[in-house]
Amino acid sequence: MVDAERLGRLLARVRKDVERIRRTSATHDLVHDPIALDAVKYGFVTAIEGCVRAAQHLVASEGLGMPESNAAAVRLLGRHGVVPADVAEQVARAVGFRNVLVHEYAEVDDDVVRANVALLDDLDEFTSTVAAWAARNG
Repeated sequence: MVDAERLGRLLARVRKDVERIRRTSATHDLVHDPIALDAVKYGFVTAIEGCVRAAQHLVASEGLGMPESNAAAVRLLGRHGVVPADVAEQVARAVGFRNVLVHEYAEVDDDVVRANVALLDDLDEFTSTVAAWAARNG
């Protein structure tokens, strides 16, 4: 059974992180402000991790399968109609970006980070569709 309170907290945190990334990238020059860029990187890590935790919770509580990876957990949500398949795929790719930020942080191309601000729309759609699914199926 889905823990609606836990899921709600995870999704709210993702929304908060996405908003902070948007605000920081809109109000700071990420090319010349390394502190703001670091804040955006950390925001991506926590936002994407929140999506992963939400996906893992739904997959486990709803018995949707046994994902071999965090990205696979997100893709299972797409396969089972929790989120649109294209959104699941984009968020699964974002999981790879998160892994680079966490495990290869010293080698991250800052231009790639700035370009990935476009991922925020996918994270927004993920949170809204998961929340809508939970409301319908809760």
